[in-house]
Amino acid sequence: MTAVLSARVVVRRREFAVDLALDVAPGETVAVMGRSGAGKSTLLAALAGLQPLDDGEISVDGRVLDRTARPRVRTAPMHRGIVLLGQDARLFPHLPVRENVAFGPRAAGVAASDARADADAWLARVGLPGTGGRRPAELSGGEQQRVAVARALAAGPRVVLLDEPLVALDAVTASEIRAMLRDALAGVTTVAVTHDAVDAAALADRLVIVERGRVTQQGAVREVLSAPATDVAARIAGLERLVGRADGGGFAAGGVRLEAADAGSRTVAAVDGAPLAAVYRASDVRVGSEPADAPGIGAWTATVSYLEPTPRGVRVVTDAGVAELDVTAAAGLTPGTRVEVRLAPAHVRFVAAS
Repeated sequence: MTAVLSARVVVRRREFAVDLALDVAPGETVAVMGRSGAGKSTLLAALAGLQPLDDGEISVDGRVLDRTARPRVRTAPMHRGIVLLGQDARLFPHLPVRENVAFGPRAAGVAASDARADADAWLARVGLPGTGGRRPAELSGGEQQRVAVARALAAGPRVVLLDEPLVALDAVTASEIRAMLRDALAGVTTVAVTHDAVDAAALADRLVIVERGRVTQQGAVREVLSAPATDVAARIAGLERLVGRADGGGFAAGGVRLEAADAGSRTVAAVDGAPLAAVYRASDVRVGSEPADAPGIGAWTATVSYLEPTPRGVRVVTDAGVAELDVTAAAGLTPGTRVEVRLAPAHVRFVAAS
């Protein structure tokens, strides 16, 4: 169940054209992330054969599934060897769980007894041994998703597409299904669309960031998350990003001047004037209730733009950076308040900016 997926997907939309190139090695899992409406689901729909291409080509193991150039090729979804697993398990409610899982192989001509035996093996593999005779309505949402995974993989797909299959689950169940997916998809060529960086880190070998129909960054998951090239990538990674320029081996943007402690950052900042981004965690920023008396490296004055409650406290957005404070530290701050902001060299990293 491993295959090479190669695709150039061009789909023209009203706001912009989705134009994405994607190559996935045999057995590799690639996570695709970006804001809502960026083109991620359009990519999956095209790969699955549910969205016609305006331009481009899709192939699996060298077999062309879709091509807009002559001779044109258009392969129906059921003949592509690609399965799409979404947020809704979409099990057949009138069939027992075993028959749901056995449906694909039986439709492909596998003997009923063999398909059912294989279905039981898959149910055990996804953590549901002995459930083959139950109906979908008797299962929890998380159990239904496990069955959906078993049904998808029992069909022997060449490529698996995941369209946020965990988004409708509670945090505990999502964690359990995530671990199951990691084991079940080992060695299976997979493209996974998600909004959760935890999914990408747990499931994927490589991460692709998509913004307005274009790839803006890609690479090993942890490399992308630790050095985001855009504001969107930074927010996905749970980081904040200031854009400026290299100055004297450090970072400068308006009244903000920063130094970084790591050698990699100093190397990136070695050429004065080079575009530079400072990446940091909002929780590492310190905010004082009075403007900085003597702004300098790692300390500057900013104006509070707005405050946003978070599970850990309050997110304080200013005109020159973002901080996350506990409720006590944020007391008394209101939009328009002038404050001192501090960020230590040990808590900031510099990356090249375009």
